[in-house]
Amino acid sequence: MSALPRSYNPFAEDEEEDVAPAGPGGAGGADRQRYLEQEVLRRSAATADSTTRSLSLLYESERIGVAASEELVRQGEALKRTEQMVDKMDQDLKTSQRHINSIKSVWGGLVNYFKAKPPESKPEQNGAPEYYANSRLKEAMMCSKEQESKYQESHPNLRKLDNSDNDFNKADLVSSVQRDAYPKNQQLRAYHQKIDTNLDEMSSGLSRLKSLALGLQTEIEEQDDMLDRLTKKVETLDVNIKNTDRKVRQL
Repeated sequence: MSALPRSYNPFAEDEEEDVAPAGPGGAGGADRQRYLEQEVLRRSAATADSTTRSLSLLYESERIGVAASEELVRQGEALKRTEQMVDKMDQDLKTSQRHINSIKSVWGGLVNYFKAKPPESKPEQNGAPEYYANSRLKEAMMCSKEQESKYQESHPNLRKLDNSDNDFNKADLVSSVQRDAYPKNQQLRAYHQKIDTNLDEMSSGLSRLKSLALGLQTEIEEQDDMLDRLTKKVETLDVNIKNTDRKVRQL
């Protein structure tokens, strides 16, 4: 068995084979780098498009929340108008009971003469009841309505033609401090800036949605109390109507 020389390297041939084709190997490395750059750009573009779609859905959810708030305010106005009508019916019923007592006996007429008249409520001007939503809901609705233009711009059917050059032009307007935080590649930097902008808008939109939801909750609770109060008034009015009808039949 022949002994191997001390300077023998069993991996020398493999290293020589790898290093020898310097030309093709260098080209393969450049292709690999270009592929990775294109893959990074593709993923960045996909992420930017994903955040844009999410932002569009957020604006649409906010628009639906504003529409629901407006409908809830109209419902509150209807409840307020109904409550005023019930109060007016109750007042008219008390007046009818006074007249019935006057008809039934002379004593009842004397009692009604010296008895103080019930206070009369002033009619609403133009027949429109005054109803105001809670301040939290009003502020949330005003803040969300200011984003209507952004919703139209982000909606797929209402979206304006978007020139990709605008993103690249915006990328040149950032300060030097902000530019250092982004990649040096202009196209990749534009994608990163667009993603950051969309994320900031999404954060603000979620905050507005939260305020809108809290305002809706407060308004619903107030209208629930109004419904309970209205239910009790209607029940009392129903009893008084039956009593008045029975007195009229006894005349």
